[in-house]
Amino acid sequence: MTTSVPLAPGLAVVVGAGGGLGAALLARLQQQGHYARVLGLGRAGEIRIDYADEASIAAAAQAVARRCAESGQALRLLLVATGFLHGAQGQPERGWRHLDAAYLQQVFLVNSLGPALLIKHFFPLLPRQGRCVAGFVSAKVGSIGDNALGGWYGYRASKAALNQLVKTAAIELTRSNRDGICVALHPGTVDTPLSQPFAKTGLTVRPPQEAARDLLAVLADLAPADSGALVDYRGQTLPF
Repeated sequence: MTTSVPLAPGLAVVVGAGGGLGAALLARLQQQGHYARVLGLGRAGEIRIDYADEASIAAAAQAVARRCAESGQALRLLLVATGFLHGAQGQPERGWRHLDAAYLQQVFLVNSLGPALLIKHFFPLLPRQGRCVAGFVSAKVGSIGDNALGGWYGYRASKAALNQLVKTAAIELTRSNRDGICVALHPGTVDTPLSQPFAKTGLTVRPPQEAARDLLAVLADLAPADSGALVDYRGQTLPF
């Protein structure tokens, strides 16, 4: 890690701005005023994205490209704060007997396939010169090397897949821009609907605003040599 480096002027995009952490990231970026414009994307709002519809992702990228052209500013920060752990499609598995195809399809769609399509359509908007950062909210439980408890097959596997996507995209990004940075981010346990049913006594659960503050501080400290890593909210590199 390096000492804090201010991000270059330009546009910032937060995907998943309707969620607890995404909304906090969006609000803090707008408050900081480091960017010419901060855009929030999600399932609702001016620019909508539906991971089940690749055309919507392509259209969102085109809309952001138009904003860049109109303002004369490049896309300098892309933050992806989407995630799925539980819902109508199912709950995280306690053991192999609970593996379910519908749940696996949904958890991989949101945690892996959607971000992969964001890479496909949004990374061409990143500049070929100067600092730019892409951060994808992942999870420590996606670390294969750190898995000592088992369970949560789909969530673990989908976040591990996301980490591999980030690592691979980081390598390609460096070929087009040596100052480009692409990382996976572990925000800790954040007080959002995603984590609330699984908060345990003694577990440190942090407000979204605190998590957003910490993640943005970590991103500001990253150097190109950190690209491709899984980094937590304290700036520590975690094992894949």
